[in-house]
Amino acid sequence: MKKENTISAEELDRMFDDGEDISEYIDWDSGTHPNLDTRTKRISVDLPRWIIKKLDKEARRVGVTRQSIIKVWLAEHVDNLMSQGNSEAQGEVT
Repeated sequence: MKKENTISAEELDRMFDDGEDISEYIDWDSGTHPNLDTRTKRISVDLPRWIIKKLDKEARRVGVTRQSIIKVWLAEHVDNLMSQGNSEAQGEVT
């Protein structure tokens, strides 16, 4: 479904930043986000017990699961690598 109302990207950004309603310009049926792939792939990682203890301690401190803390830390590390221009980290994800 194509929206009849069109505006420039700059105008859309300004409206969004100003808190205006931009919903009439969004095609909600076909919208995607290139970096928001919600599919998952299960992996196994063997870690020393001392690492697991530290992960559990930090997870308890912030009130999340061990898996959540690992996901957040991995995502942050990958984002940092990509923002530093590390070409290997920017490779195709499969």
